[in-house]
Amino acid sequence: MPPSPLSIHHLALDFVVIDKPAGLRSVPARGWQDDPALADSVETRVRETFDRPNNPVTVHRLDRDTSGLMVLALTRKAHRALSRQFMHRKVGKSYAALLDGEAVGDPTSPDEGKVELPLHVDWPNRPLQCVNHQHGRPATTLWRITERLTSPARTRVSFRPETGRTHQLRVHAATPRALGGLGCPILGDDLYGSPAERLCLHADTLAFWEPHTGQWAKFTSPAPF
Repeated sequence: MPPSPLSIHHLALDFVVIDKPAGLRSVPARGWQDDPALADSVETRVRETFDRPNNPVTVHRLDRDTSGLMVLALTRKAHRALSRQFMHRKVGKSYAALLDGEAVGDPTSPDEGKVELPLHVDWPNRPLQCVNHQHGRPATTLWRITERLTSPARTRVSFRPETGRTHQLRVHAATPRALGGLGCPILGDDLYGSPAERLCLHADTLAFWEPHTGQWAKFTSPAPF
């Protein structure tokens, strides 16, 4: 189980930025009312830590196995302001990832590029997502290679998603190059790749307009892998 208490990255009057460990849910799992073990989450811990039993706090989520920066609201006004920013894509965010293999882009731009593949739930294999050009929702990811490793081949990548679809980075990374993806699953991705000690995906940058000051705030957290 992830360590407790939460790792507080920054505390303001009306919001808190935390560094979520891999393995901790963003919100309680379905059925948590009947099974207390399913209730443990970032949302639950923030409510308990800051005595916010009734206020909405969660404005965005990370996958359970993804680590990194999350912002949560401590007042209803801040929740509205932050939620609008995420809804209208007014926030800045990037992810550090370690890919299982050697990623290569277009010959004219081998170290950076864009993946534009629409995603749709893979109904027979839920919760998996799949590329679906007919029914999928548009999904765009900018990527940049930051380091190439050998023996075995690995690629460190910085992802900047322009949309926020479920498993977007994981699917865009694992989709073969011939189909428009990077052709290398994220290391430790047991859904679209192969299991490992952990999913090597970390929300390393988060930026937004502070609700109470109106100032642009940027937070960073180095990847732990």
